[in-house]
Amino acid sequence: MQLPIGYQPFHKISFFNYQMNRLHALGYARQDEIQQAAAQIKTRADYVSAFLKLADVAKVDGRLKNAASYLRAAEFFAEHNSPQRKAIYQDFQGTFYAAFADEDITRHEVPYGGSCLPAMTLPSAAQPTKGTILLFGGFDSLIEEFFVIWKFFAEAGYRVIAFEGPGQGGARQQYNLAFDHDWEKPVRTILDYFEVEAATLIGISMGGYWAIRAAAFEKRIQRVVSWSPVYDWLEQIPGFAQKMVQLIVRWEGMMNATIRLRMRLFPILDHAVNQAMYMVKKDQPMDAVRWLLGMNKDHLHSDKVTQDVLLVGGENDAFQPIKLLHKQQAALVNARSVATRIFTKAENADMHCQMGNLNLAMSEIESWLRQTSPTPAEHEHAT
Repeated sequence: MQLPIGYQPFHKISFFNYQMNRLHALGYARQDEIQQAAAQIKTRADYVSAFLKLADVAKVDGRLKNAASYLRAAEFFAEHNSPQRKAIYQDFQGTFYAAFADEDITRHEVPYGGSCLPAMTLPSAAQPTKGTILLFGGFDSLIEEFFVIWKFFAEAGYRVIAFEGPGQGGARQQYNLAFDHDWEKPVRTILDYFEVEAATLIGISMGGYWAIRAAAFEKRIQRVVSWSPVYDWLEQIPGFAQKMVQLIVRWEGMMNATIRLRMRLFPILDHAVNQAMYMVKKDQPMDAVRWLLGMNKDHLHSDKVTQDVLLVGGENDAFQPIKLLHKQQAALVNARSVATRIFTKAENADMHCQMGNLNLAMSEIESWLRQTSPTPAEHEHAT
């Protein structure tokens, strides 16, 4: 599938604009309809309303893939823990699987922590396969929205297992599982459930952090793609500022009050803090801060990664700056190999997760997979 190329000026608010470009780049939303919605949007509530209207029109027209895409856009900015968000999520699920009923998707409920992880498999288009890929998203993604990415790798000859870990997507919304940064736990469970002895792991967005963490402790992972690395959030700022942050966060009452004030002033911060609290099933802003600071170089254990690693980033990534990629690269001292691919504005791929030229990014990742051919065990267990 040829995806759109170019990062569009849909909206003057950069975060809204990025989310609209994400929607556009994934291939199942119409550019003119996004522009139509953008003209009506000033607030998050406007965003939800505008895309729900587009979804209704698309359903009437029988354009279920467009409708699913617009429902996901609306769900993204719906209030956390609200009946509206749950209803939109359920509508999205039903619409998505109806829209893609002709694809060979098999859905699974994988037992985990007294509940379940949602997983979806897509068989390889080639036999024998080139191996198994485990694929997952990040902070505020649903794995279904990345279907075009799973399908790309399935058509390239890989068996794909897409899943959501605790705190993500359906694992939180349907199965009530709170987040855990120790990502080797869900990865181990998925590998065991599907009886996979060797696989490639691809983590998208913040999933790039959890992919590195999982690879450090789960050696059935043969290759890991961190798309994009986080390494340690505090490493973006100077050392003296890091120490100040570590000191300030001890004043929990003051921090909760300060963050709540800033949340009222900055709606995007409000969205991010509420998303983190939702994922960890807590209700204080400092719970979100602790979650964020939990993604750090000590917890990551980069020195334990012994696999082939690909680090992918964009030169103008506003969410996971390229500085973090370079720090992650330097920390992988025991990896079998470390490759990096930093995309540029000239390639229309400089933004977060290469929304603007996904075809290029996926092709480059697949090229790296071919160059770091799987071990005999990976071939053996992929068939």
